[in-house]
Amino acid sequence: LRYDTSQASATLDALKDMGFTRAQWSGVTIAFSDIQVPPEKEAVIKTYEERTDKINEQYSLGFMTEEEKRQEIIGLWTECTDQVAEDMEENFSPDNDLNIMVRSGARGNWMQIRQIAGMRGLVTNPKGEIIPRPVKSNYRDGLSSLEYFISQHGARKGLADTALRTAESGYLTRRLVDVSQEVIVREKDCGTKKGIEIPIASQSEDGEWRVDEFADASAYSRLLAEDVVDPQTGEILMNAQEPLDMEAIENLVAHGVHSVKARSVLTCESSLGVCASCYGWSLSTNTLVDIGEAVGVVAAQSIGEPGTQLTLRSFHSGGVASASDITQGLPRVTELFEARTPRGKSEIAPEDGTVEIDDSASFRLIKIINSQGEKVAEFKTNRRVPLLVHDGEFVKAGTQLAEGSVDPKEVLRICGAKDAEFCIVKGVHDVYRSQGVGIHDKHIEVIVHQMVDKVQVIDSGDTSFLPGDLINKTEFKATVKSAIEKGKRPATARECILGITKAALATDSWLSAASFQETTRVLTEAALQTKEDNLNGLKENVIIGKLIPAGTGLSRYRNSEVDVDSAVKEHIYPTLDRENESSSLFDSQDASQTDLSGVDFNDLGEDMGAGEILGPQDPGAYGVEDDSEPIDEPDSDPDDFPEGSQDDMDY
Repeated sequence: LRYDTSQASATLDALKDMGFTRAQWSGVTIAFSDIQVPPEKEAVIKTYEERTDKINEQYSLGFMTEEEKRQEIIGLWTECTDQVAEDMEENFSPDNDLNIMVRSGARGNWMQIRQIAGMRGLVTNPKGEIIPRPVKSNYRDGLSSLEYFISQHGARKGLADTALRTAESGYLTRRLVDVSQEVIVREKDCGTKKGIEIPIASQSEDGEWRVDEFADASAYSRLLAEDVVDPQTGEILMNAQEPLDMEAIENLVAHGVHSVKARSVLTCESSLGVCASCYGWSLSTNTLVDIGEAVGVVAAQSIGEPGTQLTLRSFHSGGVASASDITQGLPRVTELFEARTPRGKSEIAPEDGTVEIDDSASFRLIKIINSQGEKVAEFKTNRRVPLLVHDGEFVKAGTQLAEGSVDPKEVLRICGAKDAEFCIVKGVHDVYRSQGVGIHDKHIEVIVHQMVDKVQVIDSGDTSFLPGDLINKTEFKATVKSAIEKGKRPATARECILGITKAALATDSWLSAASFQETTRVLTEAALQTKEDNLNGLKENVIIGKLIPAGTGLSRYRNSEVDVDSAVKEHIYPTLDRENESSSLFDSQDASQTDLSGVDFNDLGEDMGAGEILGPQDPGAYGVEDDSEPIDEPDSDPDDFPEGSQDDMDY
């Protein structure tokens, strides 16, 4: 640490005093004149109205279907709204109070300002479908009767969402806690050499490499998996196992390093929980995480708590899938953590090959042709969905072909577990970032680690497994190794992704699973299979009343002995026989054998800052009767008490 606690607290105190003093000097407020509508707005809207008229004309001549017209109009007005918002931002002067509020992060965002000073744009109906008639006015100029009526759909839905969001977010947190509660830091280092490649630099428009804007939520606080070498000189800049703070990341980027291989929970090889080296720093202390830290619960709370800030709204344009069909906010996070096939799914290339695009029909046909000239895949997409590949382009297996969300299960099947894990982590990260919420990737990785912790048995071989069983990876590897050593036929299995609900029910602890949901089924199956619970997680220990295996509840801390400092012994017990340790108060089994004749209890009271110490001059302290007069206690008369109160008194 750079500064000690006293220096840090004094500095923070001074900052607090300065804040309270200066806050009263002046305040920022807004007037009607601060809301500046961009002068280009009318011209921009007129241009897009003309383009909309052309689309309506094409539709009336039969050149496009009603759905295609709808998609075109929605796309046009979305573009128009963005253009007006851009002009509005540029139109604000730097000293405009509204501008200062938003740019400083004190209050509001540009989407809210856009509705006040730009244009409201497209709104949704109660079904969640976008109404293809935009609200061209803003709140400064005032809405027309029709615009006001249309916009009330969204206003009502916003209020309903607020009520639902809390419950939805709370349920997500519960599921996250349930799936990750057994993830505890069990050891300092699992010894793995594996890690994940993390970008720490990104290239700006001027071609210069700068520290990646997400480095503080990805690389920061991790330990390096291997040495980092200067790409020019070959000199070792940082050694493996060194922590990455922002200063170190900036130094690496300055030397031309664009990515590093760092330890991750996803590659941790601890048989139970995770190790401290793979987790890295605790973000609350900026030091290596302690053994016994319940990082699973921390991860669940870090993801679930900001969930209330995410929007529940998932716009879709109705009918066919399109780019605007992509689910956002909390439903998207739930979709990823439950490993569901996303709405508005984008196809990915199943093999390496060349793309062939056929636009001749009413839909678009994308074909993948391999090196032998054979067609290996064919996908139908709507012609309005923007493509991410072009005709004749060579693509690798797993390449996304069009805009939308990819299915993690397909990524797992085609590219493997590593890419599927990154797909989920990036998806969750993007949703929170889009809403202005920063969550460190390691929290998401802890949850994903639990989602991919099982394998599904394909062939049981000569083991006790059954085809279709979901087995813990560590247990499966140990069983296969044992079978090979004994010359038996090993089992085979495939990796799978389980949604958090299914993963919580598939846990090895039947107590934990039964306390989550489907209690009757879980208990029945556990009884039929005579399952045993090893009590490795938090929930199962709480249920039976044991100490939780986290923090000081870890078995390694339960039999700890604390020896009193020798200086304290010398000060308090100066006459103790140091040579004969068996007579020491601290070591003797019978404290009554200890010689305390040399101890001055009055001095001890003063030294220790205690109150008055009862000594030999106060015989009452030792239960000895003195000659002082006893205190007369008046006899109590039953009539002195109200009826029924005598029994209630505590004598």
